[in-house]
Amino acid sequence: MGNFFTEEIVKDARFQSTERVSASALLEPITRAGVAKIVQQARALGIDVVAFETYRSLTRQAALFAQGTTQVKTGGVHHYGLACDIVKIVDGAPTWEGDYSFLGHLAHANGLIWGGDWGQPEVRHSFVDAVHVQRCIIARQEALFAGEWYPGPDYDPYEDVKANVMGAASILAAHRRTV
Repeated sequence: MGNFFTEEIVKDARFQSTERVSASALLEPITRAGVAKIVQQARALGIDVVAFETYRSLTRQAALFAQGTTQVKTGGVHHYGLACDIVKIVDGAPTWEGDYSFLGHLAHANGLIWGGDWGQPEVRHSFVDAVHVQRCIIARQEALFAGEWYPGPDYDPYEDVKANVMGAASILAAHRRTV
């Protein structure tokens, strides 16, 4: 049984594109719906935004890394149709400048993880990507990239964050008891 990545993205003509792709059709359906709601809700707040980049090939990811545009050298959640960069439009042009905290609130309300806090606002993060949203927690990325995991229709990244934090806390507590 396949998933959106294996059934749709891999077969798409843009799979190896070196160009930026902003097509919502290359977002996994639940991610696509969340992004569409975020764009609509931001506009209702008077903030003009656009889904700037949805799918990203491995080749493009490597090129962006070489340019210093991203900190992720290979892979990336964009490659699996589970991430989108949403940027503000100011004077007709996209901008990454300014406060994007509204995106964090909208992402959370629509079941997506915001790159400003990676689903854990209480944690200080060394990497912040304020225009980025995704439907995959950081703890799942390694399995995603290895082809061992892909979110199902009932996947809730915030429940997954809680489970992973609780699991990590239990492991740490058990370790402390043995030391």
